[in-house]
Amino acid sequence: MSLKEDTRKTSSHPTNLYTSLPQTCLPIVYHPDYNITFMGLEKLHPFDAGKWGKVIHFLKEECFLTDADIVEAREATEEDLLVVHTKHYLKRLKWSVVVATITEIPPLLFLPNFLVQRKVLRPLRTQTGGTIMAGKLAVDRGWAINVGGGFHHCSSNKGGGFCAYADITLAIKFLFERVEGISKATIIDLDAHQGNGHERDFLEDRRVYIMDVYNSHIYPGDGHAKRAIRRKVELDWGTEDSEYLQKVELHCEGALNELRPDIIVYNAGTDILDGDPLGGLSISPQGIVKRDEIVFRAAKQRGIPILMVTSGGYQKRTARIIADSILNLRQQGLIRGGAGQSEGLPLRATHMESSSGSAGSTSTRE
Repeated sequence: MSLKEDTRKTSSHPTNLYTSLPQTCLPIVYHPDYNITFMGLEKLHPFDAGKWGKVIHFLKEECFLTDADIVEAREATEEDLLVVHTKHYLKRLKWSVVVATITEIPPLLFLPNFLVQRKVLRPLRTQTGGTIMAGKLAVDRGWAINVGGGFHHCSSNKGGGFCAYADITLAIKFLFERVEGISKATIIDLDAHQGNGHERDFLEDRRVYIMDVYNSHIYPGDGHAKRAIRRKVELDWGTEDSEYLQKVELHCEGALNELRPDIIVYNAGTDILDGDPLGGLSISPQGIVKRDEIVFRAAKQRGIPILMVTSGGYQKRTARIIADSILNLRQQGLIRGGAGQSEGLPLRATHMESSSGSAGSTSTRE
């Protein structure tokens, strides 16, 4: 490590995101503040702004965890955000019209900004803090899941697609600056949309290897950002399980064999689900569960810490699928469950039914 890097690690700003946490907690990060509810405005965007709480509800229902097992996310402060974001960008978020554009909820522009900050941006800042915390937890415990986060359309100076803060970039930059031995990262982005935010942030940074698998016909179509992708897999409309899982496994293995990172950041969007109104792909619930298993197994086989964020997903049933995927990871021995869960607890098959929806419209986002 160079003297310059050493100095940077010791001169980092004080933060409450990297404090010690009880070993009794699972490395699963969540806070009830993740969920966005305000006069029904959240219903004007197709995103299920309460899905994060539903995931936790299902995991509790299955006795995978209790409140005592959860790491409570903390809100990222302005100082935390300035590790990546420009002051100019953060100042722009004090204009409701800017937030309305980023979140694609037009009525927000008519609300006082203090309400927008409290009801929309604070939940997103808390999820961002959760991703940063989960990055450190992944290094300490071998794996971590932030039940929120994955705002992969936001870069240091521009938001979009419901993404106001660059949590993936922030998590990686925090690790590079503060954790000894973390100097290379691989982002595996399997959301249905191109992750142009983190790609723009790491465009010239060879320490970060980006693999991105996405529908090539939808938002954002950011040609400039694509230059940062080291392993690019562009999918056609309606891609189904067999082709999709084959490509994910092949390229995941290839990416991790090409460069062995110190941390994997896995953007596990569920907008690949058949019938999603924005993703345009046709992956079944079982396919999503298997996809996550493939990525976690590749990480575990190589002994690489992995951080998972949940990103996009625009159907009510995605929360159940995320929960089922986490339960499957436990069943496969790729993560561990809470003390209250017995070994080999099977998934309830009734939750894993096939989808019969269509590939969705040509609408875009996240």
